[in-house]
Amino acid sequence: MSYVPPHLRNSTTITKATTSTTLETSIVSTDHSQKLNSYSSQLHQSYTTTTTTNDSTKNSASAFSNAGRRSSGNLAVPDPVFAQWKPSERVLHLTPEQIQEIRLRLNVDVTVASESFLAPAPIESFTDMCLHSCIMKDIAFHEYSTPTSIQAQAMPVALSGKDLLACAETGSGKTAAFAIPMIQHCLAQPPICRGDGPLALVLAPTRELAQQIEKEVKAFSRSLESFRTAIVVGGTNIAEQRSELRAGVNIVVATPGRFIDHVQQRNTSLSRVSFVVLDEADRMLDMGFEPQIKEVMRNLPEKYQTLLFSATMPVEIEELAQEYLTNPVQVKVGKVSSPTANVAQILEKVLENEKIDRLLTLLVEESTQAERSGHPFPLTIVFVERKTRCDDVAEALVAQGLHAVPLHGGRSQSEREAALRDFRLGSTNILVATDVASRGLDVSGVAHVVNLDLPKTMEDYVHRIGRTGRAGSTGQATSFYTDRDTFLVAQIRKAIADVESGNTVAFATGKVARRKEREAAAAHKEARIALSNPSLLGPASINVEDKYRYMIAPSMIKTEGAADGAWDD
Repeated sequence: MSYVPPHLRNSTTITKATTSTTLETSIVSTDHSQKLNSYSSQLHQSYTTTTTTNDSTKNSASAFSNAGRRSSGNLAVPDPVFAQWKPSERVLHLTPEQIQEIRLRLNVDVTVASESFLAPAPIESFTDMCLHSCIMKDIAFHEYSTPTSIQAQAMPVALSGKDLLACAETGSGKTAAFAIPMIQHCLAQPPICRGDGPLALVLAPTRELAQQIEKEVKAFSRSLESFRTAIVVGGTNIAEQRSELRAGVNIVVATPGRFIDHVQQRNTSLSRVSFVVLDEADRMLDMGFEPQIKEVMRNLPEKYQTLLFSATMPVEIEELAQEYLTNPVQVKVGKVSSPTANVAQILEKVLENEKIDRLLTLLVEESTQAERSGHPFPLTIVFVERKTRCDDVAEALVAQGLHAVPLHGGRSQSEREAALRDFRLGSTNILVATDVASRGLDVSGVAHVVNLDLPKTMEDYVHRIGRTGRAGSTGQATSFYTDRDTFLVAQIRKAIADVESGNTVAFATGKVARRKEREAAAAHKEARIALSNPSLLGPASINVEDKYRYMIAPSMIKTEGAADGAWDD
């Protein structure tokens, strides 16, 4: 059976509830041997179908809906165009064995949510993607030569019009993987007019990430006349945003809350949106944006394509994908939810009141070494726990003659933009930041990440150190810790040992996983306190679950079957 996109089906008889079960149970391997005989014809069909869209059951009547779907003046909203796309003939004639070989080489895992179609083959050349000539011109201008792994597989999926659920390590080129197909889609649409809503919408969790995405979109649309992109985030002049949106833009990159504000004020609408990207979706859920995301998704027009990008794959993301994606192609690159292997990780125990002095010593030494070798000071990000500490640490570094600037949510938007601009340009080479910079911040050349204060969870630790060692480069992460961090330090040490021994490293992510991790950390802390004070124990023993035994010194764990008071050496 050939793949039939949802917007061409009879939506009154086929709905999302009947066409898919849970993401976990419905996904089947694209390389299933039973498909090989008909592979070529099905693959060809997958390229020539128009885009996936979502059922009219996603629509709801509300004030937001009425504002979001208004027509442009008195004119009817034009139907979106889902252009047929095919790669080069060379790609079309790849055999199943060749496709599998490419995926293995790229370290890409692909699954589909329906047996009725196959995922497009990965493409290792931008030329073979048959992109618009202006996009190709801009790719050449920026000297992009070869797609990254996520780009090689995710872009053909997006260009073929299918919904996409993509997971990849930080620094893997995810932004371009959706930006280029999004621009290509917009170029196929009827022209926008004043008062029209955007053709494509990107939702991101933070202002910094939204700005980064906008910059990337503009980089690949610089040769297109009258192609406009607007950024809609908090902390900036809403009147300027209003004027820009009402003039008509092709693409809006926004944080969820501010975008909904504009829709409710009728500064823009969802009536022409036919391409939606949820970037760093796991982070948006962490920050409590789920209601806003659902509000937007429920009120989109009937026909649209959705791309969901996430650095991790917690249960919450799978549930979001199940609700709003239709038969998505799932693409994973590398070990999702794992520490970056090309980052050298150093753990150093320091007393709390000696942390800043140790940091100053470390960075002054690095500065001296850089001067002696004639090299610039390496770009460094220092992560701290609180905003006030962020400012204090930056001041202490400046007092030592180092070029440092703070970045946190308490600073104005202009101050945050200036800090990032100076850091990217290298005029400031130390960025002292709270976790506002731990996700989505893509600055090339960051050589060193220092955790002055460790985060509370392994997931946040991985995202922090992921600011270095990006795009195949190497980096270093130095983490200071105290006794309060022993639970997380044990996890980090185990992960480092697994990476060094070649074992697969992964950990659970999402709200539920973090809650369980906090509970385990609290239990671990109680056990350590009790073990450090034998008078509190009495004659009773402490039972330590097997999975936590490696976190406590062997001499502190009671041997099973040993006499009371006997402990392992």
